[in-house]
Amino acid sequence: MHPNAERVATALAAGGATGRVRELDDSARTAAEAAATLGVPVGAIVKSLVFAADDSPLLVLASGDHQVATEAVAGRIGVATITRATPDLVRDATGFPIGGVAPLGHPQPLQTLIDTHLADFDVIWASAGTPHTVFPTTYPELIRLTGAT
Repeated sequence: MHPNAERVATALAAGGATGRVRELDDSARTAAEAAATLGVPVGAIVKSLVFAADDSPLLVLASGDHQVATEAVAGRIGVATITRATPDLVRDATGFPIGGVAPLGHPQPLQTLIDTHLADFDVIWASAGTPHTVFPTTYPELIRLTGAT
């Protein structure tokens, strides 16, 4: 298993998660690819998106069928601006490259927001650190594991 996926597997085990890392033959780099590979609705895919919130990293766990309204998020968390993070900020904040960002297993805790639409699905799927690894979880479990609000 890739070292990034191992890090996610370790974080899942440490957090008492019920799901395990699964390696896929096909890519799960995008929500659409992951949904097609897993045979699930796009909305059941967790997109782990990193933004720069007044230059600090912010992780947003969004449903695969939703876009992030950055102005609304900025107002909600009380920052002036939210912009897409650079690849360097993503890697520095999470330890993962774009296309394989997992919602946990980061070098340090990140401020994390979660899309409530993910609660509509019994099982949701998130990246496990590479474009070919994912893990299943539930909305309440993902909140518990990540400290998301």
